[in-house]
Amino acid sequence: MPDIASPDAEDRWRDLRRFLLFAYSAVLLWSIFVWGLPIDRLLVLTWMGVAFGLGAIGRSRADVKQMAKDWVALVVVYIVYDYSRGTADQLGIPVNYTLPGQLDRILFLGRNPNVALQWRLYDPGDVKWYDVLGSIIYMTHFVLPVVPLALLRVRNRTAWLQYLRRFALTLYISVACFIVFPAAPPWMSARDGYTDPVARITGRGWWEIGLKTISKTLDRGAAVMNPVAAMPSLHSGCALLVALWFTRNMGTKVRVAAMAFPLSMAVTLVYFGEHWFVDALAGWGVVLLAWSLAGRWERRNGQPEAPPVFSRGSARQSAASRTA
Repeated sequence: MPDIASPDAEDRWRDLRRFLLFAYSAVLLWSIFVWGLPIDRLLVLTWMGVAFGLGAIGRSRADVKQMAKDWVALVVVYIVYDYSRGTADQLGIPVNYTLPGQLDRILFLGRNPNVALQWRLYDPGDVKWYDVLGSIIYMTHFVLPVVPLALLRVRNRTAWLQYLRRFALTLYISVACFIVFPAAPPWMSARDGYTDPVARITGRGWWEIGLKTISKTLDRGAAVMNPVAAMPSLHSGCALLVALWFTRNMGTKVRVAAMAFPLSMAVTLVYFGEHWFVDALAGWGVVLLAWSLAGRWERRNGQPEAPPVFSRGSARQSAASRTA
């Protein structure tokens, strides 16, 4: 067991953890460029487990046991979500091909925003700069929401638990919606003749800048994911969750400016034919509900609470909760 009683020894262990986690981040980034994003759930959990293990170096036996329990809890969250989402379209409920599109037309005064955006912006023979930007924005979904799950636990378990509650509630509320309302995304509705032609052009930007491994990762993911788990949009929801989380202790102006990220995600999803705009609105609503439910549970159980969504970002966390 390491000598954590000595301040000098504790500083050395902390410096070692930081160095190893920096090296870990560099290796992860390298692997993304070489083999693509780790969207396979087992691979994601393995990477998280490595981060947890590095964060446990030099800590007390009790801290190591607690970190192991927390990693198991994270595994359970993902397994339950994956199983539930994977079976959501196998319960015999008919897939809805038209209602989300009809709602979009109401919102946009009779126009289909997917068709309108692709008509104005999409050139099959020329990948534009905004195609590349859109592909990058789209793939942040597989990175940014996961980062706090891995690295935040190393620094601050109280904040990690707050984020995990909101993340897990977002997943499970969304799965409940997928089960009761399986909905076809725009590209599928167009493919089956329910709307005007809409191309699915999500990965084209990666090919333009020579990162075809990431595009191939996207294709592999599309082959195994439930295609009618579209309402609500988890891409849009998680973009809002990330924006709210990383700016939770900042001022109102910064938090409002951060809303550009979920808005750009929504526009990207509509342009790429992946989602209707109402899917994005539903995703945002799920996150706001999850944040509210988590905050209510924390207050009721006397737990440190993350700032409410519409606060000025005054955190209610004790400095004693930091464990780095």
